Amino acid sequence: MSLLEVERINTFYGQSHILHDLSLTVDEGDLVTLVGRNGAGKTTTLESIMGFQTPRSGTIRFDGTDVTRNKPHETSQAGVSLIPEHRRVFPELTVGENLRLGHMGHDIEADRIDELTDRVYGYFPRLEEREQQRAGQMSGGEQQMLAIARGLLSDPRLLLVDEPTEGLMPSLVERLRNILQQINEDGITILLVEQNVELALDISDYGYVIDEGEIKAHKPSVELKRDEEIKSRYLALG
Repeated sequence: MSLLEVERINTFYGQSHILHDLSLTVDEGDLVTLVGRNGAGKTTTLESIMGFQTPRSGTIRFDGTDVTRNKPHETSQAGVSLIPEHRRVFPELTVGENLRLGHMGHDIEADRIDELTDRVYGYFPRLEEREQQRAGQMSGGEQQMLAIARGLLSDPRLLLVDEPTEGLMPSLVERLRNILQQINEDGITILLVEQNVELALDISDYGYVIDEGEIKAHKPSVELKRDEEIKSRYLALG
């Protein structure tokens, strides 16, 4: 069953046409990746889905409902959470305060909030250890963990994850990879944008390749990994 359907959207920044008739589908329970070179339109795709950029044409449906012209908070309340590029945690707030922002504005019962908090501390034990520490005093890897954890506190059905391994040391990249897989196995659908193409294709069920704002290829990730022409032409691999 399709949880997210993006149909022929065209998104602009001012007069600049960024996304060209872009379509993609994310089935419920899957981990889907969108890969491409820098500037290909990956982040704009996520921002269009979330409502930070409104397409001039085309349709975005979440769980069968048209959310094309939703404001970001409306899309979030519908069950979509964006983990933005560059983390964007609040540096002067503590870890616990940042996490509590994740469920603000959502009608979530207290028992469920406790359950979600326990779950994210299970994924990221270090956050529980540093609950009273200011986010700005944490390492980049710890801030990335906090950004993902905060996103999970809204109890989403779909997680949009933008470049989570950017700037992280290899040991943290591997740990984050395992956590994203676990989050998906625990029932949360994920659309992942990731510059580390090999990692993205390794952990995803299905992949889309974007170049200059257009989808150039899409197929099961295991098949994309074997397609040397696509990797060489659009992903600078091979």
